[in-house]
Amino acid sequence: MSADSTNPWSGFYKLPIAQRQNLLAEACHLTAEDLALLNKAGPLPLSVADTMSESVVGTVGLPLSVAPNFVINGRPYVVPMAIEEPSVVAAASHAAKLAAPDGFTAEYSGSIMIGQIQLVRVPDLKKAVRTLKTQKEALITEAQKHAGHITKYGGGVVDMDHRVLETKRGPMILIHFHVNVQDAMGANIVNTILEGVAPALAERLGGQVVLRILSNLSTARMASARAVWKADKIGGPEAVEGILDAWALAAADPYRRATHDKGIMNGIDAVALACGQDWRAVEAGAHSYSALTGAPLSEFSKTKSGDLEGKISLPLAVGTLGGSLKANSTASLSLRILNVKTSGELAQVMAAVGLAQNFAALRALTLEGIQKGHMRLHARHLASAAGAAPDEAPKVVELIDKSAEKPPASAGGVNAGRRVENSPNELQTQPSRFAAKKAANGQRGANCRATFVRAGCSSANLMLERKQVNEAGAADALKALRSRK
Repeated sequence: MSADSTNPWSGFYKLPIAQRQNLLAEACHLTAEDLALLNKAGPLPLSVADTMSESVVGTVGLPLSVAPNFVINGRPYVVPMAIEEPSVVAAASHAAKLAAPDGFTAEYSGSIMIGQIQLVRVPDLKKAVRTLKTQKEALITEAQKHAGHITKYGGGVVDMDHRVLETKRGPMILIHFHVNVQDAMGANIVNTILEGVAPALAERLGGQVVLRILSNLSTARMASARAVWKADKIGGPEAVEGILDAWALAAADPYRRATHDKGIMNGIDAVALACGQDWRAVEAGAHSYSALTGAPLSEFSKTKSGDLEGKISLPLAVGTLGGSLKANSTASLSLRILNVKTSGELAQVMAAVGLAQNFAALRALTLEGIQKGHMRLHARHLASAAGAAPDEAPKVVELIDKSAEKPPASAGGVNAGRRVENSPNELQTQPSRFAAKKAANGQRGANCRATFVRAGCSSANLMLERKQVNEAGAADALKALRSRK
């Protein structure tokens, strides 16, 4: 593989996929079943994935869901979301439904990205600053020479500014080029321009160019959305007041704000993943903007009529052209499902989804606790992991729900030897193997255990509190279901 015989991974990226997989299998003790999984066909062929990334050995799948009910600027949308957490999709769709019929209004500031050039050890700072002011238009023209094909669509360098920064390494000049990237995300365009114009800057200003890179804090590429939820549709005045209290905490406390904004990004990231966007850049921009402003990404207030008004504003650098969109057929399909034509329209949809997700999370937290709905949907994961067939999974979840609702009762039939005490935290059982399992899995609720005992389960590993179900409990529910057949 390489002249470097001491490193088995040297040149790994140059190998064909099959050889990479074989080397990986040997080094990491993978089985034939593991290799079959790596080679399993999916929407993204391995051969295509190999052109998109480095050292590819397989692909990773995520559920592709859709959230209906969204009306944005008077137009209905079906929003694709790629995420493994079902409560995110359910919450966003339900929040959009509760905002009907008016839905969301959204705006977009434009597709301007900021590129930064760092100049250090400038011999004459004052002279360099004068040159930047007097030769601004000439430097913009020089930068525009490197804008490439984007100029055909009306894009390119639109402005330039600068700052002198005092740093621990001494004074530096930071030059910003503002680039209209149209419907592209824009990273490649901006970085090409910066690298092209950097030598001219060094020549005219003196000093040494170090960094030439875009900023992910794209404050000239803002997306915003607004919606009003009627109080009588969301739980009354109590719900409105609770959401306002929860938002006020996020505005006052950075620890809560981090989780508040993360809830927003649950929705935005899911759309970004489905539509082939650089979600890392989206995340970086959103959280940096929240830190810059010292405020949450969203804002809630009460209208004069007592309803709840929500607003959101954040930088969203997304694109409908370029990047890996042509290679990633599922991302292209998601954009067709969403039926957006421009990067601005995509950004507005994502902002609306973020606001919907935020509203839904705050409403759940203040009314019933986030876990109630979350854990019921999570039970579907566990049912599948326990081996439930697709037609069995809903019945397993139903059994889990019923077990949490029914009062303890004595068991009969095949389990007549067991008895359930009135204590909510203890279940007396024969033989002692259940006690060992109880010790291994922690305390369980008597209601859930009693249901599984009646159904014929050998054990009852279910966490009653807030319907949190572990893998063992799901397996018991499945066994109970099958014992009835």
